[in-house]
Amino acid sequence: MLKKVLPAAIAVSLLSGAMATTVQAGEISANVSLVSDYRFRGISQSNEDIAIQGGFDYAFDNGIYVGTWGSSVDFDSTDGFNGSLELDYYAGWAMEVGENSAIDVGYMYYDYPGDDGAEGDYQEVYGSFSFHDFTIGLNYSDDYYGETDTFFYYYANYSFSLGENWGLDVHVGYNDLEEDGGFLGTSEGSYTDYSVGLTWSVVGVDLGAAYVGTTLDEEDVFGTDWGENTVVFSISKSM
Repeated sequence: MLKKVLPAAIAVSLLSGAMATTVQAGEISANVSLVSDYRFRGISQSNEDIAIQGGFDYAFDNGIYVGTWGSSVDFDSTDGFNGSLELDYYAGWAMEVGENSAIDVGYMYYDYPGDDGAEGDYQEVYGSFSFHDFTIGLNYSDDYYGETDTFFYYYANYSFSLGENWGLDVHVGYNDLEEDGGFLGTSEGSYTDYSVGLTWSVVGVDLGAAYVGTTLDEEDVFGTDWGENTVVFSISKSM
């Protein structure tokens, strides 16, 4: 499973920038989704509005993969972060390391091509370990979104089946920011995001609903509701 594939729930995986698709060795795969709110690590990237998303991947037989993923965004900004598109480019290596366990390491570049002179683009390296339906992982950026210095993201996901075509996914992530780095509206140096999501597959389409939240206050997110608890709905198709 790729970094952008972290386990099955579409709406839950959107919190960490995840796509809901699996990549099969030696094949191209694609996906498209419509979500009621694009939440990335608990914070709205679409001004609490609908977003359309999609991507393509190619996985080689040796475990190496490459891909790209995009989403509409809206940061409601007059400071240059006013583009309407996010494009992510990534490459990595994923491999089973034993019965029911696997590792995944890679690199991701986040691109905001419509920004008006602002430095929103940033890069991350990531790694994760999965055992059965449990995954733990770490992402690191040397200069996070908006040139706000170093950033670490620690997360855990657990996903399990509730019967044929139904699944439940639980996610928790810890965002370790450079204090006073400017990413948040205050000097808050860390926060936690979390979610519980339910998915249902029917006639080849994946439907999802996730309860999403953070430990942030309105003042931390520039006086907005972008970090408050909400329910995110999604519909997705993998090809």
